[in-house]
Amino acid sequence: MYVWDTARLEYLHRQKLREAAGLAAGGSTPQRGWTAMKNRVRELRARYGWSQAELAHRLGVSRQTVIAIEKGRYDPSLPLAFKIARVFGEPIEAIFLPEENDGAKA
Repeated sequence: MYVWDTARLEYLHRQKLREAAGLAAGGSTPQRGWTAMKNRVRELRARYGWSQAELAHRLGVSRQTVIAIEKGRYDPSLPLAFKIARVFGEPIEAIFLPEENDGAKA
């Protein structure tokens, strides 16, 4: 299986999980208590001076996966999120942050 095939299968699996959790198909708008995530991957990659292809190589994923993560269209698996944190030398919670709701109280 090619890396793209693996990334595509993981993406399709996540879409099914999102639909089951009440997310709109093809979108990332949370419903029914699902917390949307934002990340600092693009910012950190730029700080290190790496291209998307170089980061993808370091993570063992496709460049398309890096693009999707940076744009917030794809939330990485927990093992991949830990790998991203390790590559950047940052704690995972410093890279992946829940989006704040304007009307929500802490």
